[in-house]
Amino acid sequence: MPMPASNAKNVIVTGASSGIGFACVEGLLAEGHCVCGADLQPIPAERLQADPTRFVGVRANIADETDCGRVVARAVEAFGTLNALIHMAAVHSTLTWRELTTEHFDHTLAVNVTGSFLIARAAAEHMTNGGAIVLTSSGSINVGGVGGRGRGGPAYVASKAAIIGLTRALARSFASLRIRVNAVSPGSTETAMTADYDDEMRRNVVARSLVGRMGRPEDISAVALFLISDAAAYMTGEVVHVNGGGGG
Repeated sequence: MPMPASNAKNVIVTGASSGIGFACVEGLLAEGHCVCGADLQPIPAERLQADPTRFVGVRANIADETDCGRVVARAVEAFGTLNALIHMAAVHSTLTWRELTTEHFDHTLAVNVTGSFLIARAAAEHMTNGGAIVLTSSGSINVGGVGGRGRGGPAYVASKAAIIGLTRALARSFASLRIRVNAVSPGSTETAMTADYDDEMRRNVVARSLVGRMGRPEDISAVALFLISDAAAYMTGEVVHVNGGGGG
């Protein structure tokens, strides 16, 4: 079993194969932490410039309770203890209210809301010396739709709004365990989820941003890493908006 530096943490990152999740893995490894990355898709470990003994990857469906337990067990097996969870895994939905089916709506909630609860609960059970959990909301809840125009995404927006309530409920529930729970709320960010934005949607996002661009994965991962750090020891139950001043 690898022995991390005295100030290093053992961290689970979900959604670790790409986008913000992968940026979190890169950032954590660069800081000397040990990481268990989980995703439905293969994680490109060859791109990680770090000691391979400090990273393990797990293929898992976060909406499945058994898989959540398996991810946590693998992290504890590899590193001995668990200090933090950064939960970035989610499914996107841009279907309009007319297009949505009950099945699609339920699936979006199952992955984004129930999955967040399941992985947080599984992680908390193994944080025997306190810890930190970061969940992920979305700036889309501030503008009422994906792409900032309200043209689509009621299922996604509803699921990400629920994360705010879940974050605050878990922060209170886990307080006696000395586990902090916060959320990061990204604005539109250059990931696979926004790859299908057309030119008009991108122009609208950039026009709203006070910094004049869409977000980058590392913009969001930097805040997630801060929230699990000792520097954020007095923060719990909070939602940090990282959106370039653009709202969504």
